[in-house]
Amino acid sequence: MADQQTKNKKWQGKATTQLKTTPPEQIWALLQDFCNFNKWLTTLDTCHQVQGVDGVVRYCATIVDQPPTSVVKWCHEKLLEIDHVNKCLKYEIGENNMGFGCYVAEMKVVEVDGGCGCMVEWLFTADPVDGMRLEDLCGYLESSLKAMGERMEKELQAVPN
Repeated sequence: MADQQTKNKKWQGKATTQLKTTPPEQIWALLQDFCNFNKWLTTLDTCHQVQGVDGVVRYCATIVDQPPTSVVKWCHEKLLEIDHVNKCLKYEIGENNMGFGCYVAEMKVVEVDGGCGCMVEWLFTADPVDGMRLEDLCGYLESSLKAMGERMEKELQAVPN
């Protein structure tokens, strides 16, 4: 009975990264580009729009080496809402071969240090994924978000004012 209750319970998690010298407006300008997520999340090999009439849907994929072959892990993610004033977007995973059932996430950029810096938050609610632990998913999101923040800051530093 306890195993069934654990299996039916939704997973929830939150990853954060703080960017001490980058204003939230600059990070939001990069993050709001929903269909170019692979520019910042380098574990993705591709991310592009596949639908746009009843809502924007992106296709995200990465090639995973599983000798003796490689496997493409992919998902369709639908943009549910985007709020430019509050600098946040919400999306859900639809069709995928990664084991996700229900997965809804929100990414937001929050001002810190009087606007001189910001924090990026990645929150999610999901059905448990077979073969994965909640801690594994949270750890992946935390390390991914940290790397994304570093990559965004580096990109912004390279752009002349």
